Amino acid sequence: MTTLSVCDLVTGRRHVVAAPHDAIGASDRASFDRFFREHPLVRYHGVAHGRRVQRISDSVPFADFRRTALYNEYYRSVGLDHAVALPVHTDARLLVSFVLNRTRRDFSGRDRALLELTRTGLAALYRHATRPRWPQPPGGERRVDPSDDSPWPTAGADCGLTPREREVLQWVAAGKTDREIAAILGISPRTVGKHLQRVYVALGVETRTAAVMRVMAVPGGA
Repeated sequence: MTTLSVCDLVTGRRHVVAAPHDAIGASDRASFDRFFREHPLVRYHGVAHGRRVQRISDSVPFADFRRTALYNEYYRSVGLDHAVALPVHTDARLLVSFVLNRTRRDFSGRDRALLELTRTGLAALYRHATRPRWPQPPGGERRVDPSDDSPWPTAGADCGLTPREREVLQWVAAGKTDREIAAILGISPRTVGKHLQRVYVALGVETRTAAVMRVMAVPGGA
């Protein structure tokens, strides 16, 4: 399983887009957040500000990790054992990473080295995807208010999204399909698709993942 993981280091919550999209359920997301600050990769990339590709096993031996509540309540539940994270952006509030996960066999040192070769390019693509294309307010860049403990930033309103478009995008960030979003909101999948097309235009992006990244992003370097 591969995920785009957007960790809010202030609130201790993670927004994740997974492939396959239904690999992580709501209860699994809640389990992860309960142990957010104990996660070895969050601690390495988000707290210690490590920039290189890192495996969980680089921080803690797998035998020890298997005894943690994080492993038993989250990783065991989703059927995974090992993870390696490729960070593309980190600042005082956000940690954005592509995370590869699998069962049984850990990622090798060669796997980690190959991923490291792609990190700079992916970070550049992330900066390009999240670069604001709407007018900035006088006095500088748009910023997410660190005092806001909402699980979703206020940036959606700043970049011209309607309340319904923002709501649709929230469910996209939660990993829902168009059909699932339609059922939740009581609208048709076609209407969901139309909302997303308007979101893409408003944000200047072309994909669901880029839209989530754009709204979650705080402008700045990786």
